[in-house]
Amino acid sequence: MVEKVYVTYNELLVEEDTSPLGFSGIPPASALRPNRPSRQPHEDSASGRSFLKRPSAPNIPIQAIGLSLYEQLPSAKPSDPVEAPGTKVTRTQWLDLSALEMTNLVGKNILIVDEVDDTRTTLEYAVRELQKDVETAARSLGSNEKTQFSIFVLHNKDKPKKGHLPQGMVDEGRYLAARTVSDVWICYPWEATDIDEHDQLAVSQAGY
Repeated sequence: MVEKVYVTYNELLVEEDTSPLGFSGIPPASALRPNRPSRQPHEDSASGRSFLKRPSAPNIPIQAIGLSLYEQLPSAKPSDPVEAPGTKVTRTQWLDLSALEMTNLVGKNILIVDEVDDTRTTLEYAVRELQKDVETAARSLGSNEKTQFSIFVLHNKDKPKKGHLPQGMVDEGRYLAARTVSDVWICYPWEATDIDEHDQLAVSQAGY
């Protein structure tokens, strides 16, 4: 049986707002947010924001990309589904290579923000494909500027990973997690069909 842990918006806001936005002393200029099918379309970050806050500096805009890896499993309670990692990453929303949103990333420090690092398959895909697309955009602009990607996740599951990140990203401290947790199924509030029940279940748990 899959062990479930319920987290509330308040808990997530504490973890998200205490996240470091300066990687190796260089703050990001823009953030990209992988969107999962279970998240509402307007929710571009773990708290539903369209930006990340930075004290005494302009907010960092968030752009959403859509990636699907998880598959829903049969559940005795339809209102409380369980999902399992699939085998293929599918794009459901991506940046437009012909638009300013891609060329604006060239030569910038880009922070990829996600709620959970599970098998790392989705993060590996996002980094690899974004790097390729930014390099294509840079060539079209005739630019030699370096674009640097970093990753921040709320929860990193302590488990063997199927996906891999560039070694330089790890060595240079450009991967950070607010919290490392055991291999449990984390139930986020935006996935709940009954938010009151969800919050009650979160309160009944002693923590995770």
